[in-house]
Amino acid sequence: MFPFFSLSGQNGQEKPPLIDPPACVEVLFSEMSSSVKYAVEPIKFDQGLTLLKGRVSTQEVFALSNSDLVPGKYEGGLKLWEGSLDLVKALCTEIQDEKLSLSGKRVLELGCGHGLPGIYMCLEGASAVHFQDFNAEVLRCLTIPNVRANFVKQQHAPLATNELESNIPAEVRFFSGDWSEVHKLLPHVWEKENPKSSDSSSEGEPCAGYDIILMAETVYSISSLQTLYELTKKCLSRPHGVIYMAAKKHYFGVGGGSRQFLATVENDGVMASSLIAEVADGSSNVREFGLVYDNGNSGRSLPIYIISLLVCLVRHLP
Repeated sequence: MFPFFSLSGQNGQEKPPLIDPPACVEVLFSEMSSSVKYAVEPIKFDQGLTLLKGRVSTQEVFALSNSDLVPGKYEGGLKLWEGSLDLVKALCTEIQDEKLSLSGKRVLELGCGHGLPGIYMCLEGASAVHFQDFNAEVLRCLTIPNVRANFVKQQHAPLATNELESNIPAEVRFFSGDWSEVHKLLPHVWEKENPKSSDSSSEGEPCAGYDIILMAETVYSISSLQTLYELTKKCLSRPHGVIYMAAKKHYFGVGGGSRQFLATVENDGVMASSLIAEVADGSSNVREFGLVYDNGNSGRSLPIYIISLLVCLVRHLP
């Protein structure tokens, strides 16, 4: 386990100006954009997996050029970040090694952008996969087209959007909005005051919350770390839910990073975290994998996740 540093003394970063976030909305599959040019290309993974990912113009969608982040307006959802690919690799290894079963599992991908980790979970049999991004435009112009492209590929036949939606075995839904408000729209939220939440699985009823939360490159801004963490506490099923996080060790200019987020978790004490390993391949800042889970259930399945993620990292180190 890596040493964590305190959040104290990290407030020298200038806070971005307060801007009202966009309204939280559910974006329907049928709202996929037909006006923005969408080009698709394959992404091949070492495990024999191929996913399709789209490419759209930030200039065309947001009237922005060469911008990955405009606080309050655009949060980089149209760019494919390395952490998203790292997360797919880890999940693929988990499933292939029979360390992770998705049958009956509810999955939430936060800050989804292209949505490749969530798409992979959907293809592998999750019962529900919900995608969240700050911008509704990202969902309409990129995430939903990516879901469509990957399932059309799987069906080996062209399908209309309404036909495709009915042929996807999982419940697939899309939600946009700020992390401080979007939980009000999400269908599966942990309600600690609900007495059935902690033991409902023994009664044959599904637990509240999401079984798996996916986060790739979501911890980039120090100003939003606490909000993101509070959202995960509201959404993760307990005591058996797990968060998979892939991120850079540090994001220059915005102050966030994997160590900062895991320090936030540790300082709170309600949930537990482990930083599993790091990857330094020379192509970007050091990237890291971490897990977050219920603090009262740290001994249940953590060793399996640690071992399998370490195996995944060893396989993919240069």
